[in-house]
Amino acid sequence: MTLTNTNAADVVIVGGAVMGSSTAYHLLADPDFQGRVIVVEKDPTYQLSASALSAASIRQQYSTAVNIRISLYGIGFLRHIGEHLAVDDERPEIDLKEGGYLYCATSAGAQVLRENQALQAAEGADILLMDPAGLKARFPWLNTEDLEAGTWGRSGEGWFDGWGLLQAFRRKARSLGAEYVKGEVAEIEREGDTVLAVRLKDGTRIACGALVNCAGSGGREIAALADLPIPVQAKRRYVFTFTCRDKVENCPLLIDTSGAYVRPEGEGFICGASPDADGDPDWHDFDAASQEIDFSFFEEFIWPSLAHRVPAFEAIKPGRAWAGPYDMSLLDHNAIIGRAGRLTNFYLCNGFSGHGLQQAPAIGRGLSELIVHGRYRTLDLSDLGYERVLANRPLLERNVI
Repeated sequence: MTLTNTNAADVVIVGGAVMGSSTAYHLLADPDFQGRVIVVEKDPTYQLSASALSAASIRQQYSTAVNIRISLYGIGFLRHIGEHLAVDDERPEIDLKEGGYLYCATSAGAQVLRENQALQAAEGADILLMDPAGLKARFPWLNTEDLEAGTWGRSGEGWFDGWGLLQAFRRKARSLGAEYVKGEVAEIEREGDTVLAVRLKDGTRIACGALVNCAGSGGREIAALADLPIPVQAKRRYVFTFTCRDKVENCPLLIDTSGAYVRPEGEGFICGASPDADGDPDWHDFDAASQEIDFSFFEEFIWPSLAHRVPAFEAIKPGRAWAGPYDMSLLDHNAIIGRAGRLTNFYLCNGFSGHGLQQAPAIGRGLSELIVHGRYRTLDLSDLGYERVLANRPLLERNVI
């Protein structure tokens, strides 16, 4: 699409991956919104987006009520994605597999797991608390010798095709009239506390009634253009694949006590972990160094951890691996959503800390409600607001992967 300097939109969304496309779709699906939506995306291939490179999973096993509610809404949306995002007679498929998450805990972490499960159950999530005997009975391949408890999502948790979800949101948004523009925002024009327009690197100016920052790994830089600091840092995460000689039947997405995770993928498995803070590399878009893989992290930490928990994983054949962006919320590992403080028409959608794909349905709808109706109507997301950043009041999440 070619723009002129006289272009204007009711809503300009910076970033067209899963969050930007979900927001565009929900805006245009709202019968009370009759405006124009322009989505500015610097890389329409999305080849380096978190939406394309993540492990693409959904869980309700959080320690904060708002995150549990977001994912309960999300699983309902994903189960019926063909109805929500069909275009003409084509219904998208994302191959949702509700294999559950399995969190393991030693005596040191068992009480936290119990408290979390009580909250999850109170919110309506189908999460079972299990003792070692129960874990061994359901998952006979699991080493439970050092475990005191585990929690497993019997339904409502699992994994899916993240690329398919992104494309489904994008295609539906476009069918409803969203206009996608290739470009990179270089300037945000303001008058006092109001955003007037964005200007792209090629000089194109787009006036806007509202501006939404869904820029993913570039979210902090977009906010800085409006003189708004947000505690978000793009980090690098690795995903490794392998096949196993022996069968590991009915394997959920397993989170070991070490922090390493693994889940089935086709005939094999994918796995990863968050590195220690002092060895956590930054991510820079389109920088070849950011895409380099630290295979020693797999060989020295992830594989030994997983082989201890699942002895069958001692005999594996490593496969391909890749690196992707992880927009970490430095305050509390929770997203920053909603109005950007004093800026009346600037909205934040940043810092998802690995939860973006699963939270996209609820967050896109919530932002659209805030923009169109001035308040959240389906699900109150105010706990994730920018106000907690200004007050240095973290919403601590104890279940971080």
